[in-house]
Amino acid sequence: MATTLLLMCYAVPILIGLLLILPGTGSYFTGLSERFESLQTRRGRLFTGLNLTVLAGLAVSVQTQWIHAKVSEGANFCASDTIFSCDDVIGNIDYNTVPYLDWPWGMVGFVTFSALLFMSYASSKEPNAKWVKNFLNLGSLVTVAGLGIIGLLISYELEMGKLCQFCTMAHIANIVAMAGFLQLRSMHGEKEWND
Repeated sequence: MATTLLLMCYAVPILIGLLLILPGTGSYFTGLSERFESLQTRRGRLFTGLNLTVLAGLAVSVQTQWIHAKVSEGANFCASDTIFSCDDVIGNIDYNTVPYLDWPWGMVGFVTFSALLFMSYASSKEPNAKWVKNFLNLGSLVTVAGLGIIGLLISYELEMGKLCQFCTMAHIANIVAMAGFLQLRSMHGEKEWND
């Protein structure tokens, strides 16, 4: 039960971020746009959704790294006899480390989402700075490359016959962030960017 509540703490900001990023959902946030000025424009909603999503991705990556540390010490966090067992996935030394680097995947997520949050948040605060286009291009590239890593990690889970709920949440955060970065990238320099 505690695991489910914890997952909901990550899922809610990702879901709100997705709603902010999806085209045609601006009318859902009309009431909030009076209080939060950034929600009045498409660019503002995209950046807000992206920032929320990437922050949740960072938080869940920190959680997976913490689980890795606990399991390495011999403790259990969410071990289960069902298909959902993050301990079995994160605690598997053969699958939970980056090939050739010996880094746990949770640390890779932590570093990646930290960089994505920096790029997203900095760009949202200075949207007309010269470096914003580079940050949007880099964020798009990183999140698209993340699809390959997600595919690799899912193949590992299929081999083990176990699913890691926290890893899945980080994967979803990457996909939603990719949608946000790609939309902002295509919008940058267009008339809508400054509306």
